[in-house]
Amino acid sequence: MGNGLSDQSSLLSSLPLFHSFHIVILGLDCAGKTTVLYRLQFNEFVNTVPTKGFNSEKIKVLLGHSKSVTFHFWDVGGQEKLRPLWKSYTRCTDGIVFVVDSVDIERMEEAKTELYKITKISENQGVPVLVVANKQDLRNCLSLSEMEKLLALHELSSSTPWHLQPTCAIIGEGLTEGLEKLHDMIIKRRKMLRQQKKKR
Repeated sequence: MGNGLSDQSSLLSSLPLFHSFHIVILGLDCAGKTTVLYRLQFNEFVNTVPTKGFNSEKIKVLLGHSKSVTFHFWDVGGQEKLRPLWKSYTRCTDGIVFVVDSVDIERMEEAKTELYKITKISENQGVPVLVVANKQDLRNCLSLSEMEKLLALHELSSSTPWHLQPTCAIIGEGLTEGLEKLHDMIIKRRKMLRQQKKKR
């Protein structure tokens, strides 16, 4: 740059620029994972069909303070027979976006089981999780505190940072705020890992 743009530019230059964060989007079928992905990519609602395998998109997202961050999203199908494959997509991931249908009370226990399963895998220890409480625009949706309780988020491993974000994927409400939290958790974790390496 070379035009002396204050301390902020030196801070930004210390971050790997063109690096994209590897993010896996998981959750039960019909929770709205693909709607989240394509809302972020096209900034419009895209009518989707259940994902049979996975969708993969590299998307530049404008976070707070006009900071552009590239995320490489892997949106993996949530049908029961596809869930054993989740762990192969979370290998070396920077973060997990776990989408939950706020209206589907009957499957909240199932969602909790799958969330716990994926965060307990040794390779995923400490990987930040953004829990997307989707469909918050619907009248009969659960409140955030009810979801926190039913998903037992406070009982997740203390090494797993998480954030519960209310969203409406159809109009995109809450998605950028959620990704900002996820980005912050990833950066914090990287700093911690770097410090641990230095101490060795």
